[in-house]
Amino acid sequence: MDRTDPAELREPYLGAPLRRADLADHPMSQFHLWFEEARESGLAEPNAMVLSSVEPGGAPRARTVLMKGYDRTGLRFFTNYASRKGLALTADPRASVVFPWHPVRRQVLIAGRVERLSDAENDRYFASRPRGSQLGAWASERQSQPVADREELDRLYREFETVWPEDAEIPRPAYWGGFRLVPEEVEFWQGGADRMHDRFRYLSDGEGAWEITRLAP
Repeated sequence: MDRTDPAELREPYLGAPLRRADLADHPMSQFHLWFEEARESGLAEPNAMVLSSVEPGGAPRARTVLMKGYDRTGLRFFTNYASRKGLALTADPRASVVFPWHPVRRQVLIAGRVERLSDAENDRYFASRPRGSQLGAWASERQSQPVADREELDRLYREFETVWPEDAEIPRPAYWGGFRLVPEEVEFWQGGADRMHDRFRYLSDGEGAWEITRLAP
């Protein structure tokens, strides 16, 4: 291992501060503004988010997934329902995500409950995926489970390639679908000089209204 000291890896955060007057009244409206700015900045995969769930034994677990849609009701992402995260979210339907937009000195944290999307929503999105991704969903039926080697995965993929010809419609596997993360708490963080960061939390009252509070950095 090298001798690099991570404590020495400091980046200055320069730019205009974030003020309460800058914020939209609804967190997803504010998220939309920031997401568009992150996308237009050229940031690679601004829809990549770190998803944390609770394991059946009570331990937290995080992984990076891609957000595939959002609106005022929340964020949508897709997975294998029988995967480790799929089983965890089914057993304990609570989660949080973080969008780490560090190159533009921002991050967003969203926490709340999760719910499965309808079959119609799942079918619609699956049909929009590239053929290779559709075949990959079938080949990874045993997602999160041990496999012998890469050859086993490639063999499964080739087998499903022969099931559906190039012009055939590939059906969605019954075990594959999406979740919606319904926000209950949303935090917007913007890096500031001398670690005097700006943080604002939106907290739902459960009736459709949101309380906005500045937090200490």
